[in-house]
Amino acid sequence: MSNSQYETYEMYGTHGPSWGWVPEPPLPAYGAHRAPHDVHTADTVPYGVNRPTEHEDTYRPAYETRRRTATEPVLPRQAGGEPEGAAWAPGARSGLGRRAGRRRRARFGERPENAVRRLLPQALVVAFLAGGTTAFVAKDKAIELSVDGKPRTLHTFADDVTELLTEEGLKVGAHDVVAPAPGAALASGDEIAVHHGRPVRLTLDGHRREVWTTARTVDEALQQWGVRAEGAYLSTSRSLPIGRAGLALDVRTERAVTIMADGRSRTIRTNAATVGEAIEEAGITLHGQDTTSVSPASFPRDGQTVTVLRVVGKKEVREELIPFAVTRTEDPTLFRGTEVVERPGQQGLRRVTYLMRTVNGVRQKPHRETSEVVRQPRTQLVQVGTKPHPDSTKGADHLDWHGLAVCESGARPHAVDASGTYGGLYQFDAHTWHSLGGRGRPQDAPSAEQTYRAKKLYLRRGASPWPHCGDRLQG
Repeated sequence: MSNSQYETYEMYGTHGPSWGWVPEPPLPAYGAHRAPHDVHTADTVPYGVNRPTEHEDTYRPAYETRRRTATEPVLPRQAGGEPEGAAWAPGARSGLGRRAGRRRRARFGERPENAVRRLLPQALVVAFLAGGTTAFVAKDKAIELSVDGKPRTLHTFADDVTELLTEEGLKVGAHDVVAPAPGAALASGDEIAVHHGRPVRLTLDGHRREVWTTARTVDEALQQWGVRAEGAYLSTSRSLPIGRAGLALDVRTERAVTIMADGRSRTIRTNAATVGEAIEEAGITLHGQDTTSVSPASFPRDGQTVTVLRVVGKKEVREELIPFAVTRTEDPTLFRGTEVVERPGQQGLRRVTYLMRTVNGVRQKPHRETSEVVRQPRTQLVQVGTKPHPDSTKGADHLDWHGLAVCESGARPHAVDASGTYGGLYQFDAHTWHSLGGRGRPQDAPSAEQTYRAKKLYLRRGASPWPHCGDRLQG
């Protein structure tokens, strides 16, 4: 029996064909035939055979915990049973043997049906976990998402584009572009592009409007709109980024404009903002009152022809009469058709300034610039008779009054003699006329009233008022 706290087994391979235990031949006493402490001449002992030594062996495997008695033989590790004639300590066969057998069965195997019962739950758990992992991997998708040209790769469980955008917190407006469209199904490896719309306050060749674009720079936006940028004027750089807030952009494309001046024609290509700038680019100078066929401040259109007008002008002042107004008032003392001027009218005077111009050598119609009233006109006042005429004047209606009128005035109701004393058809003087009931001047009265007054005068004085023509009354 070894003094070590761990026991050792003999070397494998010392068994016979029946795997029985064969005792080893006795060995000579330790160190009997060699000098003490000669470690270089010591005998080699077979593996697994213990012998007393000055230094006890403290190593023993953990699974070998059973202690032997003083008479316990050393057994091979894989021996099928105990050697015949071996002497064990009391109780070795009954208790220790059974425990050793159980330990050997645990080490070298157990019954198959017991192992299946023990491993089946573990196999089911492994299968469940494996299936869940497969489903987990199948739902996960690797997607490349590009927002305004900035790509990134992400993993998602979203089923379509809308769910993915919601997960990423991306709000899509009416002017934004998403490809593929929202709602499209997702698969691993898909590429999603989101382009946000940007407002641009665009003034293109004088026309102002607000447009939306998904371009990230001014140059890309011009390409989207199909605007020819070569030779164009841009209010900003073509490489300027367009932010989400947008920007204001003024674009004037290159246009062909023809300028007609001084008998010559010049065609230029320009991106000028006004006709005046285009004329200056053509090397033409305007002097004094010179102007153009279109407003110099207007926008020059492609293919437009502009004519330069050389203007020479001077101012001329003229005086013009202002006609007077006539106010008529009814008078019941006058016979109908009789009008008497109570106050004659007077014309006013106006001073007018005209611009006299010649355009390209051709004289134009005078242009009225200013007007100033020098004298206001005076209104003429007229009395209009409303009294009805008498039916006849007995004793004078049969006479030839027309013949008398022809002799006195040439049958002219407004006739006046050279001295201004007599007037009308029958050449009444003012005193006689008023005595007969007439008002105003006789030459201003209607012909019927003058004839009526002449008949009354005849009834009073006969033909004596007309000494040279009175005999015409008799025909």
